[in-house]
Amino acid sequence: MKEKYEAFLNERRSEHLEEMKAFLRIPSVSALSEHKEDMNRAAKWLVDSMKKAGLENVKLMPTAGNPIVYADWLHADSDKTVLVYGHYDVQPVDPLHLWQTPPFEPDIRDEKIYARGASDDKGQVFMHIKAVEALLQTEGKLPVNIKFCIEGEEEVGSPTLEPFVAENKDLLAADVLVISDTPMLERGKPAICYGLRGLCAMQVDVYGANGDLHSGIYGGGVANPLHALSSILASLHDADGRVAVKGFYDQVVPLTAEERQAYRELNYDEGAVKQELNVSELYGEAGYSFLERTWARPTLEVNGLYGGFQGEGTKTVLPAEAHAKLSCRLVANQEPDDILNAVEAHIHAHTPPGVRVTVNRTDKGRPFQMPYDHPVIQAAMTAYEKAYEVKPALTRMGGSIPIVEGFGRLLAIPIVLMGFGLPGENFHAPNEHFHLENFDKGLLTICAYLKELVHTDWN
Repeated sequence: MKEKYEAFLNERRSEHLEEMKAFLRIPSVSALSEHKEDMNRAAKWLVDSMKKAGLENVKLMPTAGNPIVYADWLHADSDKTVLVYGHYDVQPVDPLHLWQTPPFEPDIRDEKIYARGASDDKGQVFMHIKAVEALLQTEGKLPVNIKFCIEGEEEVGSPTLEPFVAENKDLLAADVLVISDTPMLERGKPAICYGLRGLCAMQVDVYGANGDLHSGIYGGGVANPLHALSSILASLHDADGRVAVKGFYDQVVPLTAEERQAYRELNYDEGAVKQELNVSELYGEAGYSFLERTWARPTLEVNGLYGGFQGEGTKTVLPAEAHAKLSCRLVANQEPDDILNAVEAHIHAHTPPGVRVTVNRTDKGRPFQMPYDHPVIQAAMTAYEKAYEVKPALTRMGGSIPIVEGFGRLLAIPIVLMGFGLPGENFHAPNEHFHLENFDKGLLTICAYLKELVHTDWN
């Protein structure tokens, strides 16, 4: 028997898609100051949409950056409260010429909606609002209490969100946090992400002589910063792809036998990855599969390397300096500052004589991991199965969403990452899109989840 909300959503589908298009037309690019007013427009659009849906106490809450949109509905018979987090800012659109249709003129073709923010994360935020509206319109109330916290700075690292959460813990108090900003495994295969890697990054600068030198006059007699930097970088890994920094793995929580078996049962096609990327072999820490390496093991990568003459032809110069950008992806229990300390100590210990090295620390964020057998995750699995008629996969994600760990730490609540995007939807690239199949089924999943939580005990 179909739920009342399902008929409501089917009847209003065209109307809802037109509303979502209006949201997507706003160029809320947080990285570019020229779009500051567009950020405010997007936030105000959310306020109006939330009020229309039946949410209460809807307001713009100022921060040192872009405003946060808050709303709630707190009249449920259940004493459980769900907090929904998302973001209304989007990535820049460059390179513009690669877009088939303009990025802020939403276009539906082949049952996909194309626009910047369609999948990351405006489309998925919009779904939560419409799920609330559908339940209120068809049942007159929500099964659980609900709060929304939607920010406008996720794409620039959420610099003001954690202080906001710390200052508003009572306002945001809830029993579970739900985030839809992670991908499904593939089409028709929903996934619940129970772990995110953390992040830390740094720039390494190597200095030699007080200026570039003629390589014929000084070569072989003065240390070359490029040679020194190459030596340092080569020392970071051993021959088996393992990070050679002392203490790097000390706090790593090993994969359980159950997790490794679950990953094997996903039957992930590593050959297809090689073909897609046009590489002859995959690379990484010996003894682990591609999924294990990218989801559940820490890494240290060189992201950029530069110095000396870069132009066409030859310039026989011994450069005065060389530079590299490094980043690490971290897993549960690894602290960014501890890893930064360990890598910096390794760099200084492996610096050849005759050069001077400085290390400047940049980004950092803690990893996040939830027990995959937690009742709120099991309830999410039930909701997905009702909508998609298939059991969802339990996955981790190689990327980082630092504020997730911050929410869990500050509010002391479990977090469920139940996304509806697909890996190939070009989240940060030209022609971003969102499959409308997952718009439809995602709405049903969210409604089912809110109802499922009524019968779930975890506190």
